Amino acid sequence: MATTHGLLSAPGLVSRTSFSTLPRPTSLLSPDVATLMRIRAIQYGNSPGQGNFVVGRPQLIARRRISGLLLLFGLSFSENRNIETCGVLRSFAASAQPLAEELVEDRSKELPSSGNSIRRRFLDFYAARGHKVLPSASLVPDDPTVLLTIAGMLQFKPIFLGQVPRQVPRATTAQRCIRTNDVENVGRTARHHTFFEMLGNFSFGDYFKSEAIKWAWELSTIEFGLPANRLWVSVYEDDDEAFAIWRDEVGIPVERIKRMGEEDNFWTSGVTGPCGPCSEIYYDFHPGRGYSDADLGDDTRFIEFYNLVFMQYNKKEDGSLEPLKQKNIDTGLGLERMARILQKVPNNYETDLIYPIIETASELANVFYSRTDESTKMKLKIIGDHMRAIVFLISDGVIPSNVGRGYVVRRLIRRAVRTGRLLGIRGDGKGNLEAAFLPGIAEKVIEMSSEIDPDVTDRAPRILEELRREELKFVQTLERGEKLLEQMLDNALSSCGLENGSTPCLSGKDVFLLYDTYGFPVEITIEVAEERGVEVDMNGFGIEMECQRSQSQAAHNAIKLAVVNGADITESVPDTEFLGYETLSARAVVEGLLVNGDPVVQVSAGSKVEVMLNRTPFYAESGGQIGDHGCLYVTGAERQGNGVIEIKDVQKLSGSIFVHKGVIKEGVIQVGQEIEATVDAKLRQRAKVHHTATHLLQAALKKVIGDETSQAGSLVAFDRLRFDFNFHRPLSEREIVEIEGLVNGWIGDATLVQTKVMPLADAKRAGAIAMFGEKYGEEVRVVEVPGVSMELCGGTHVISTSELRGFKIISEQAVASGIRRIEAVAGEAFVDYVSARDNYMKSLCSTLKVKAEEVTGRVESLLEELRLARNEASAARAKAAMYKALTLTNKAFDVGNSKKIRVLVECMDDTDADSLKSAAEYLLATLRDPAAIVLGSSPSEEKVSLVAAFTPGVVGLGIQAGKFIGPIAKLCGGGGGGRPNFAQAGGRKPENLSTALDKAREELIAVLSEKAN
Repeated sequence: MATTHGLLSAPGLVSRTSFSTLPRPTSLLSPDVATLMRIRAIQYGNSPGQGNFVVGRPQLIARRRISGLLLLFGLSFSENRNIETCGVLRSFAASAQPLAEELVEDRSKELPSSGNSIRRRFLDFYAARGHKVLPSASLVPDDPTVLLTIAGMLQFKPIFLGQVPRQVPRATTAQRCIRTNDVENVGRTARHHTFFEMLGNFSFGDYFKSEAIKWAWELSTIEFGLPANRLWVSVYEDDDEAFAIWRDEVGIPVERIKRMGEEDNFWTSGVTGPCGPCSEIYYDFHPGRGYSDADLGDDTRFIEFYNLVFMQYNKKEDGSLEPLKQKNIDTGLGLERMARILQKVPNNYETDLIYPIIETASELANVFYSRTDESTKMKLKIIGDHMRAIVFLISDGVIPSNVGRGYVVRRLIRRAVRTGRLLGIRGDGKGNLEAAFLPGIAEKVIEMSSEIDPDVTDRAPRILEELRREELKFVQTLERGEKLLEQMLDNALSSCGLENGSTPCLSGKDVFLLYDTYGFPVEITIEVAEERGVEVDMNGFGIEMECQRSQSQAAHNAIKLAVVNGADITESVPDTEFLGYETLSARAVVEGLLVNGDPVVQVSAGSKVEVMLNRTPFYAESGGQIGDHGCLYVTGAERQGNGVIEIKDVQKLSGSIFVHKGVIKEGVIQVGQEIEATVDAKLRQRAKVHHTATHLLQAALKKVIGDETSQAGSLVAFDRLRFDFNFHRPLSEREIVEIEGLVNGWIGDATLVQTKVMPLADAKRAGAIAMFGEKYGEEVRVVEVPGVSMELCGGTHVISTSELRGFKIISEQAVASGIRRIEAVAGEAFVDYVSARDNYMKSLCSTLKVKAEEVTGRVESLLEELRLARNEASAARAKAAMYKALTLTNKAFDVGNSKKIRVLVECMDDTDADSLKSAAEYLLATLRDPAAIVLGSSPSEEKVSLVAAFTPGVVGLGIQAGKFIGPIAKLCGGGGGGRPNFAQAGGRKPENLSTALDKAREELIAVLSEKAN
């Protein structure tokens, strides 16, 4: 008898088995459950009286407890989310327990529709069909051209592109993924996430469309028990083969097969390369709406949960398609989406994959998710989503910063913090209102992570500490920026001419001020403005950013200008052959000359010139290593007294033409001449030493502070090396000593450095470190210090680590948020550094007349003596100032009639600021209340000190010292302020002190006369 879904005609997928050949499970069931079985049998095209029933393979029974039996009999947890409240299922659970215990292993009490169960069942399903179960790749991909892992197929990209051979013909994975391009939709829609899991099955030149489609259908309808009449599929508009398989072999009615265009159903890997049509499976939440005008893009009715990519073409440069010799399958099933369907919840967030996190956030916000409004629910969903992404990113080694993937996690943390504050969350929920709240929510994510990534639990302390630090740091920025932003938004709303129909808008200058001065994230500015109904002038913001960039990079742009002007010369100049790995001297031919960026054929002595050769031993600046120095000598008869060019820099033009920049010291040079190119060997050796030392430093850092740290920039110079790396705190003295010890130990091992050229994929498989952001060709150069480090590197290196002689870190500091910088020396620079420090020590010992080991004690003794002497001198100055002040008391005068106020305004010559303060305090006590005192002095050239002291009786009249002294100080080119009764100020113009004091006297008389009368 024909079935509605056509699976019976697909060999090997399911069996049509008579109940008479199986143990009759109905004998274990209550009448209610037996009735439900018969109803489901009718749905699958069987009459209850026929004795036949569609079941899966017997091993399904052996793999499941009650949940598996439910699926076998056509039931699923999705038909009622709460087993405890369903009488039929309670009856079934009780009666089926003996059989379950006999047939299956205990998998705790996990429900068949739980997220963990769905993940496991997917992998088991494809493992039973010959697929190798592979672990999820890190969220930080090996591919340096991709910021984060955004799809399940990313780890297999080299195989699909034909760059590496396949290791297995079939594979299946549950891949952790991050996508932030739709971050503004998180919480607003039912399905958008930043973090999600993609379940995938892959074929590398093995099976193709027919098997992929049939297995996808079997997984959906039999393994997961989705009703066949609720499933729709889409195919590429020209993919008749896939259409026919769905219609004829699977048996889907043509009304539920939609042909769609290239934008929706055709996958490409780039402008050229492997590509192919897609086919997607959709779940219909409202089948009662019928087939007419059904739109698969309607999120209120459909959700796409399974995407099948048929990689069958190679796209050529002219856009034409040619068949691939090896056809591949790449699929992706959204775990969160399948969980939503099976758990019968209205959105992905309310599945057991995310909802426990939302509940934790709800407790901190003191709200009940089920009872709150939609706006609050949206905010809780944002936190639930973002916390998963944040925890797994930090676990995989992504440290919050302002660049690259570090900015991705920082942005998510900041959105979560601000969203939590909008919910009213303050503190950790344990009574500490100043504590961070994200770590408490992260603990729930970590608790749920064991089946996603077991390593997360081990990394929990680091994750929680990173979150705590980042949140508390951002709260300070947030509070400052929020206040200013609110003022700006109020101004935009009040200044908007609403009566003319205009829309309030926040200017680009304001957005830039928040971003540049206060560190307030632009995306949060946009979100807050949208909430207030204010548009944001992003074009204006872009102009401000570009203006700042132009100003800060003016010198850099000027350097580039010569290269830009000389770009046309590249058409006539061949690529430069680099010989510098093997030799430091070589004969070459001058292929081109530039002066001030313009092509010339001849240049004379005294001129700056840029020289292009057909071959060169000079290393051009790249990979952090600066260009070689040396000389170009004109060869041949004209060499004597002619043509010597001193080279001070070498850069690359168009990636492969070396530009030697220098000055002609003697003679003339012209295009076509043969020259001898000679590199300064001593300087090259210094560069080689520092480049190898950089590799050893990175290896030591990873050992001491963790593998998650990574390079963020470097400089390999002749006199030092500089290494920037991702880390959240300063290195301790102990860590610096340990790093130096490791590097010096490796130097002492005298290990031979190995260099080899190999395919990029082979290098990555071997464990070579690639610098993120660097572009690599198909062939790469690998530099290895065996047992210590292996990196992709085109720089020059020593033959043996012993050539480094010694290694010393000379500084460690922050250069940006989350970025630290180490400067160090090795080789000859190390010897120079140590020798200089030794000379300083000898000089110090001679001056102090002590041995080197006694210097510290002697210096401490001298500092203590100096401190005591300064205290004595300060006390003496203060005493002298009080004696001097005593002589000034008779210069005080009275102001006012009804109330006499004593006023004293005087100059105390060169009295220092502290003594001036002491004098004012003494006079205040001597003159008694009410009194007003202003004193000034000039303790040194270009320095003015001022002090104002008012008794309570004067302050009570509304006259404040802090406000009074500021304008007086401005007359002396300075400023200041303080409390109402006492304030200090300073200035840089002693010549104006007399005028300023006269002004103070006049203003005090005027204001006190008015107040006192």
